[in-house]
Amino acid sequence: MKYKQYYNKNYGMTLVEVLVALAIFVVIMGAVITFQINVFSYERTASGSFITVQDAQTILKVMGKELRMASQGGDGSYAIQGASTSTVTFFADINNDNKKEKVKYYFSKSTSSILKTTTLPTGSPATYSNINTSTTTIMVNVRNATSTPMFEYFDSDYNGSGIALTQPVVNTSIRLIRVNITLDTDPNKLPEPRTYSTQITLRNLKDNL
Repeated sequence: MKYKQYYNKNYGMTLVEVLVALAIFVVIMGAVITFQINVFSYERTASGSFITVQDAQTILKVMGKELRMASQGGDGSYAIQGASTSTVTFFADINNDNKKEKVKYYFSKSTSSILKTTTLPTGSPATYSNINTSTTTIMVNVRNATSTPMFEYFDSDYNGSGIALTQPVVNTSIRLIRVNITLDTDPNKLPEPRTYSTQITLRNLKDNL
């Protein structure tokens, strides 16, 4: 009888014990879920950063290749037609058809993207009409600030150090172009924006060798 009374008195958990155990369980589960969310978020961010680096390298390689081929247009225009901090327009045979296309790269701040327009020449002598112009978006998540111009221009005196030519630039003095692209997939999250740059010598315009 004494054993039975003792057993009944100590059997099970009190309401307070149940509530405490439940609270501990909720805290542990919350920590586990938060950890999993942070891990998944980090993986997405790391993956996005890796893709961003690859995209930047690819775009800079293409831009460098095409700008390096800049030469006199089919209508006799100078190789570089326009040169601002957010836009560069030039002539080059970018599709290897022995005809000079007019190419324009420009930064659209409103859409945070880099766009490219290509105008095909027609006739002989060649003419360039908007009718034969196509526009494509080649890079998104571009965050260049005013302090980081997308395009900088240098003359034949540039030896690897020094400041860029001041705007407005005299097109005929340009011998090298530096392209800067600042990318950030999500400005509200880490990592911080990163800037990728390349310097392009205009091989058909060199006069300092």
